[in-house]
Amino acid sequence: MAAPERDPACLFCRIIAGEIPASKLLETDEAIVIADINPQAPVHVLAIPRRHIPSAAHLTAADAQTLAGVIDAANTVARERGITATGFRLVMNHGSDAGQTVDHLHVHLLGGRVLGWPPG
Repeated sequence: MAAPERDPACLFCRIIAGEIPASKLLETDEAIVIADINPQAPVHVLAIPRRHIPSAAHLTAADAQTLAGVIDAANTVARERGITATGFRLVMNHGSDAGQTVDHLHVHLLGGRVLGWPPG
């Protein structure tokens, strides 16, 4: 069963719909990119699919175009912010143990400083 286009109770769906303000940095057919409200690096943004997908665990092969659009949007912002030469990290969390606080798939783009490994 395909994920619904929108969940009216979802924070990110409401941001995408313009019901809740956010610092939108990029909008494409597949995704939006917003500034993270609690940045963990000089560049910390969220690339979010327009279609509601609860988490990475809900992705299927049918979501390939959507996921590619989300990654492309994150890469565009990485280039715009000048962090492709030095490096950046893309992170998807699934579930509370991993730190997912909004049940709508999103990719964190982090960069602008040396990022330690392992994370967490």
